[in-house]
Amino acid sequence: MQETTTSRIATPQLPASVRLKYCLYARKSTEAEDRQALSIESQIKEMLELAQKDGLEVVETKRESHSSKEVGQRPVFNEMINEVREGKYNAILTWAPDRLSRNAGDLGSVVDLIDQKLLVEIRTHGQRFTNNPNEKFLLMILGSQAKLENDNRVINVKRGLRTRVEMGLWPTTAPTGYLNEKLTDRKCYVIVDPDRSDVIKQMFEKVANDHWSGRKLYHWLKFELNYRTNRNHHLALSNVYLILQNHFYYGRFEYPRNSGNWYTGKHTPLISKELFDRVQEQLKRDHINRETREFAFTKLLTCGLCGSGITAGERYKKLKDVTVSRYVYYGCTRSRDLKCLSQYLREEILIEWLLGIVDTIDMNQFGLKERLKEELERFNKFQTMVGLEKSKSATASNVDLRTFVKYILKEGSMLEKRELLSNMRIKLLLTKDGLTLQK
Repeated sequence: MQETTTSRIATPQLPASVRLKYCLYARKSTEAEDRQALSIESQIKEMLELAQKDGLEVVETKRESHSSKEVGQRPVFNEMINEVREGKYNAILTWAPDRLSRNAGDLGSVVDLIDQKLLVEIRTHGQRFTNNPNEKFLLMILGSQAKLENDNRVINVKRGLRTRVEMGLWPTTAPTGYLNEKLTDRKCYVIVDPDRSDVIKQMFEKVANDHWSGRKLYHWLKFELNYRTNRNHHLALSNVYLILQNHFYYGRFEYPRNSGNWYTGKHTPLISKELFDRVQEQLKRDHINRETREFAFTKLLTCGLCGSGITAGERYKKLKDVTVSRYVYYGCTRSRDLKCLSQYLREEILIEWLLGIVDTIDMNQFGLKERLKEELERFNKFQTMVGLEKSKSATASNVDLRTFVKYILKEGSMLEKRELLSNMRIKLLLTKDGLTLQK
């Protein structure tokens, strides 16, 4: 948006040949102490009246709401600086010096433009700055004063927050299950959310007593309860785990996070410390189980019905001869569709389907020859160690690559199977009828 008015009065103390073209820059600061300052439109109105009174030519008006505490974070200000360098205008009209900058970096950019004579004048409501040593010095003092105010404000805010947390008050947005007190004389107090706190308590109880996993909680919250936060959002799986690990719910909190500074809150706890500790033990066991129980094909398959990942589990059966047999099953995680109709599949059947896939694809395109060569060299070394004749040794040229792949799938270790399919760089869809290549 451009607002122009023609100048009829020459600017004093400047050569007649210099034509000043002003950019009117208005910024609404987001700092707490500036909330009572003039709004953007009020600044523009006041400065346009000044321009009309003094006969200033305003060729463009720019508005910005970004904070000026950090260097380079104001896109409109950066655009204005670039347009000054390009010669689109050579003067700036603004309400006060601190509208331009509250940090040393942006202030330096403005002063550099003045030194280069690209910026001839800065006009504010009550002051004027040109390429005059005294005026530039005053501009830098006023800009530095604004930065000092910011720095002091940060110190004061941190001191105030520290005082509040030492009093047991929570200084930011209340966790799910609580609400921030809205009364001005009870700032930083949190109260129990009557609509959501009971479910939060049940989450801890289900993990501690019924050994529910985080994913099972997630499905329960989303699909059975349709549980939503006070902002009307479903809880993400990551948020479920964050809630279960949040000390706030039994009455303690750390602030700032990872600082090691712990405080006893004045809020009403939803659970006991004993229940919280039991939940942490269960989460630790779940994590250990996830880390130690790995299966060959889980990260290489996708459910063909709903697009979820494939998980695996193991079952043990005691046989009549007192031995124990281990069975591995693969199935859909149902992360995308809780009602997915995919069934669990024995690993032996899955391997047979994989062998069928191997018969249909071109082995030469997967770069497995080097791997085959390494495996055969290892095998030949073993033959030499046990005294077999070299003439009976296999080489990469006389062993079929497809046969090698099938051998790894049937007899290889879990890591060998996973590495093999990773090297083949194929994506497989698992359905109840078999495996198909994903295009």
